[in-house]
Amino acid sequence: MMRDGTGRAIPVGKVPPDALADLVYRHLGARRSDVLVHASFGEDCAVVDFGGGLAAVTTDPITGTGEDLGWYALLIGTNDLAASGAEPVAVVITILLAPARAADDLARIMRDAGEAAASLGVEIAGGHSEVVGGLERTIVVVTALGRVMRGRLLRSGAAQSGDAVLLTKAAGVEGTAILADLRRADLVGALGEAGVSRARAFRERLSVLPEARAAAAAGAHAMHDVTEGGVLGAVYEIAAASGLGVVLDADRVPVLPETKTICDVLRVDPLALIGSGALLVATPEPDRTAQAIVSAGVPATVIAALGPGERRVRRAGRDAPLAPPERDELWRVLRQ
Repeated sequence: MMRDGTGRAIPVGKVPPDALADLVYRHLGARRSDVLVHASFGEDCAVVDFGGGLAAVTTDPITGTGEDLGWYALLIGTNDLAASGAEPVAVVITILLAPARAADDLARIMRDAGEAAASLGVEIAGGHSEVVGGLERTIVVVTALGRVMRGRLLRSGAAQSGDAVLLTKAAGVEGTAILADLRRADLVGALGEAGVSRARAFRERLSVLPEARAAAAAGAHAMHDVTEGGVLGAVYEIAAASGLGVVLDADRVPVLPETKTICDVLRVDPLALIGSGALLVATPEPDRTAQAIVSAGVPATVIAALGPGERRVRRAGRDAPLAPPERDELWRVLRQ
């Protein structure tokens, strides 16, 4: 636990909504008319009107994986852009290197980042790297820039009452890959070597660009990528950002076999596990939108309905309030 200036404890992981409201959103400087999407809960991209077009920008740290930092940085950074309806153009990367293996880390990160950037058609346009004394492990921060066509901008907070919420792929995609990498010794007995390799290969499924393009073209009202806090956190965020209630049917959330086995072994809730690679889509036409996404080669499932009232989750016949997890399951497992 870390403590803020008020003495309040803040758990490891994403800063919770109440602390953001108290400590962040009060200090945002001038409010400009050419900033179209401002900093607010549930919004992952800022969008700026430069007159000739719209630019979306987002930033993300990569802190929960030991390997593949460059790959994760590119995929996760560009996912935020995709969820806003933007086409990724360029990224800049900040690499803070732990002294013990700085040269090896730098070489590996840039090799992986370059491979990911090439696969996405994105340029690594700059950045900063330095060796930081006292740092125990290398940290990568990516800032991604994309172009948004006028009339195609989407916000997490633009969902409407009556919209259905689709989930692409499944719960815990990113967490599955990370845990297969970092907790391999605990998992090989249940999954076997081949199963661990399959789970680690979930890293190849992290981009949401194909389904975001398809959903936007099919008339989605809002999109939001599933990151820290998993499906539970992401559904809460899209509902809260839109000022709506929601009913999440947890039993409808797809969980892939490798994810289920890993979660059973490590006693993890897959719906609260970091889930980059999955996208939430709020749409008034779930069948049409799902078909468009499936035609892009990505599975999609209706998991929730937005409307007035409370935010609730139904699981195994029981109904409970929906709240973002206090911390992602990944952090709980890695700190055991």
